[in-house]
Formats: sequence, structure tokens, C-alpha cells
Amino acid sequence: MTTYIFKIITLLGGLALFLFGMDVMGKSLERQAGGKLQTILAKMSSNVFKGFLLGLGVTAVIQSSSATTVMVVGFVNSGIMTLKQAVGVIMGSNIGTTVTAWILSLSGLEGDSFLVQIFKPSTLAPLIAIIGIVLFMFTKSEKKKGIGTICLGFMALMTGMDLMSSSMSFLKSEAWFAELMISFSNPIVGILFGAVLTAVIQSSSASIGILQGLCGTGVVTFGSAIPIILGQNIGTCVTAMMGAIGANRNARRTALVHLLFNVVGVTIFVVAFYGLGLFIDWRFLDNTAAAWDIAVIHTFFNVAATCVLIPMNGLLVKLAYLFIPKEQTPQKTELLDERLLATPAVAVQRAHEIAGQMAADAAEAMRLAIGLTKKFDPAVMEQVIELENRTDHYEDALGTYLVKLSDRKLSVRDNRILNTLLYTTSDIERIGDHALAIAKAALEIEEKKIEFSKQAKGELAVLEQAVLDIVDRTVAAYSSFDLEQAIKIEPQEQVVDSLVREVKSRHVRRLRDGLCTVEYGFVLEDLLTACERTADHCSNVAIEMLQVSEGKLEAHEYLNALKAGELHESAAFSEHFAQYKAKYAFPEEK
Repeated sequence: MTTYIFKIITLLGGLALFLFGMDVMGKSLERQAGGKLQTILAKMSSNVFKGFLLGLGVTAVIQSSSATTVMVVGFVNSGIMTLKQAVGVIMGSNIGTTVTAWILSLSGLEGDSFLVQIFKPSTLAPLIAIIGIVLFMFTKSEKKKGIGTICLGFMALMTGMDLMSSSMSFLKSEAWFAELMISFSNPIVGILFGAVLTAVIQSSSASIGILQGLCGTGVVTFGSAIPIILGQNIGTCVTAMMGAIGANRNARRTALVHLLFNVVGVTIFVVAFYGLGLFIDWRFLDNTAAAWDIAVIHTFFNVAATCVLIPMNGLLVKLAYLFIPKEQTPQKTELLDERLLATPAVAVQRAHEIAGQMAADAAEAMRLAIGLTKKFDPAVMEQVIELENRTDHYEDALGTYLVKLSDRKLSVRDNRILNTLLYTTSDIERIGDHALAIAKAALEIEEKKIEFSKQAKGELAVLEQAVLDIVDRTVAAYSSFDLEQAIKIEPQEQVVDSLVREVKSRHVRRLRDGLCTVEYGFVLEDLLTACERTADHCSNVAIEMLQVSEGKLEAHEYLNALKAGELHESAAFSEHFAQYKAKYAFPEEK
């Protein structure tokens, strides 16, 4: 009895280490892939085969079909991806996840050759651990530390697998265990067991690993393994189904397509395989299965199911619409889906995209508002108001989302992007506010029939062009996190400030000479204030990108050091300032 207790403790410890290693390795792989996951998955064409290949590749990289499917549900709920695009990705993810089973099948290697001994978990895991700890503890590169973490996760996974296999060896002499495995030869019982096991631990890769560990007992036969593997493919759908709760209908249909794909695939396989068994004696079913046999069965089923169902992808979509009918009113999409928080690197990329859209809307509002100062149009005024309201909505959504995201573990680069977004969304929103202020000044000009002098119009045209240019450069730098563009923003802001001061100075001279009125000066002051503050917010964004997100200097310290020539960027600052000063020159006063 005491022996059994210690064996069970070892078994549970091995299972814990196995699950921990799989979690660490999967999350580390996700962080290494970063926002590229969204770029790869979201930019799907309507070609289901392309989606299939990309789904296969992404899942093979992050080692989790559940994570891929939940991401896809989040993309569909956000409107990034259509249901049709999602189908191919889901099919590809089912094959991509079989890579894990092949890695785990190394535990079943037998032989005395040097190559076999190297790849056995008892040898490979320590070697990988040595490489991992060296990279993790003795390198400064974030990428190398990430690879080290992946290696350590792999080591834990393989060690846990080895512990499980060795601790379960006593089961081969237990009559009750042999009877249990025989009962799984019943397709219905085996499928239910595999589905429940996978649903509980929410990982088909982990449940496949457990089954491969059981193969070490010598009691697992092909007859009992096949139904369990079929059930595991159904059980893995639970994660996506749970993730779709509360999502829009298309997202729920996406999770349902995942379930239908596996249920239909299992049904076809059961009918065909066991139907033929009525006429063919499948003698191999009584043979003992090894770890690599499990990998073969798992891969064969998923490849066969995909080959059969990929031409019928349209039917799966129709079935999804049959179970979840179309709605009468347009469905709402989530701007920032919280399901993506499960893959933080993807969530950062999505937040960055939304911030980029917000910046583009603010820039468009500014362009339209400045156009109103030349020719007023009520319809354009409404567009400016709509764009400004949209930037407000973006800021509210981003603020909540980014705070939740800040608790997640991120790579250094993603953390810098996150910090930049946290500090700059308010600046971007304020650009929209100043665009509205310019539009209101244009309305006042229209209502009061104010007509600036030709000289004043020329000066405003130069200033407004400088403002539009700095806003465009800020949006470009912000959307792509381009630090080379960001460096050019501060000298351009200094030029805008000097232009504003010059306009004010010239206005005062025209007032003194009786060429302008005080009333015109009030409107002009509103325009100048909006232009100057817009450039200030652009500067704030650029400085945040360059400095604060990297934890180097506070913004005002950076500016002072930059202007004093104490930074390596100072020479470039002076050069760019001279260029912009020459570019935005006022016409000579008459």
C-alpha cells in the first residue's frame, strides 16, 4: 500500500511538472512570436487553403490549438476576421497541434545507439536544461532569455513525461487497470473518456501526453487508444466554446465550427472504421500501442478529417448558421476583445492597431477642420464632430483595456509599446479636441463674415501646413512605432512654436497700423492656440516613444538635454530644425 501511495505521488508530481512545462513553453513561444501572430492570422484572404496553412504554422509554433482557436474567436468578435476566413485556420490548427505528440513520442525511444540515447528524455531533458539555464541566467538579450525559458519549459515537460511513464509502470500488473483500458475499446466509452479528460485539463496536447505516458504500462492497446484520441479532439473544443460566451454571433459560430469540424470528423471516422470492422478483422486493435503510435494515430485522424472536410468548409459554415441564425439587426463587434488578453503579445498588437486608428481619425479631423477655415461646409463640420467623438470612444476603450493588459507578462518591446500607449492616448485624443476647436473657429469666421487680410491668409496657410505635416508624421511614427520618424517631430514642433509667435507679432503690428481689428484677433488667437497645442501633443507622443517608455529620462529632462546639445540626438535636432525653419518660411511683410 505504501508503495502505491509513493507511486501516485510521483505520478501526480510528474503530471504537475508536465503541465507546468507545457504552459511555460507555450507562453514563452507566444511571447517570442509577439504581435506577428495577429499580423499572420488577421490578414487572411478568403482562400480557405491559405488560412489552413497559416493556422497549421501558428499552432505548430505556439503548441496550442486551443490558444489559436480562442484568438480566432476574438478576431472574429472584433471584426478583424470573417467566419469564412476562420474556418481554414481552425482546420489547420488541428493538424498543427499534432507536433506536440511527436515531440512527446521521444519518451518511447528504444535502442543502445548514441543517437537514440541522446534523444531519450532522460538525456535530452538535462541537455536542454543546461542550454536553457545558461541562456536565461547569463545573457542580457531578451530574445536569448526567451529562448532559454522555452528550453526550461521543454525540460520540465519532458521530465514530467518521464516521471509519469516510470511511475505508472506498476499499473501493468493491476487487473482493474487492464479491465479499465479494455472498457475504453468500446468506442462510445473511449470517446467520452477522452473528451471529458481533455475538457477538464483544457489541452488536447496535455491529454495526448498523458495517454502516451500510459503506454509505458504496456496495457494500452490500439483498440482502447483510438476512441480516446477521437474523444480528445472533441474535448479540446471546450476552451473555444467557453471563450465564445458573451461574444457576438459570428464569434459563437466560429467556436461552433471548431466543434462541428471535430464532431463530424469523429463521426465519419467511427462509422467508416468500425463499420468496416464488421467485415474486416482489425487484428492490430489488440496490439500494445507505443508513444509514437499515439502520435501516428493522432496525426492520421486530423489529416484525414481535414482532407475530407476542407472541401466541405462551406457546409460547416451553413451548419453554424443553422444552429445560430442570422440576426435581424447588425451585430456589434468588440473594439478590443478581452479574449485576446489570453495571448498578451497579440493583445498589445491589437491595442496598438486601435491606437493607430485613433491617431488616423484625429489626423483626418485636423485635415478637415483646417480645410473649413478656407471654405466652410456644415457637412464637413459634422464629420469633424463625428471623428472627435470617435477618438473619445477609442480613448475610453483603450484606457480600460491597457490597464488590464499591464498585469500580463510581456516581452521588453511589447512592454515599451504598452507603456507608450498608456501615456499617449490622451495626447492623441487631445489632437481631435483641437481639431474641433479649429472647426468651431471656422464656424465663427463663417457666421461673422470675417475676412483676414491677404498677408494673414498667407501666414496661416504656412502655419496650418506645418501643423498638418507634424500631425501626419506623428501618426506615421505612432502607428508603426518608428523611432526614426519620432526623432524628427520635436524640431518640427519648435518650428511651429516659432511660427505662432511670428504670426502673433505680425498681427500686433497690423493692429497698430490699423490693418486689422481686435475682433479678428480673438478668432486668430483661437486658431493659433489650437495649432500650437496640437504640435505640443505631437511632441509629447514623440518624446514618450523615444524616452519614457524605455525608462531613460523624464520628458522635461530629455527636452532640456536635447536643446542644450547634451544628447547624441542633438546634432540631428539642430539639422532638422534648420530644414523645417527653411521649409515653413512666411512671405515677406509688405
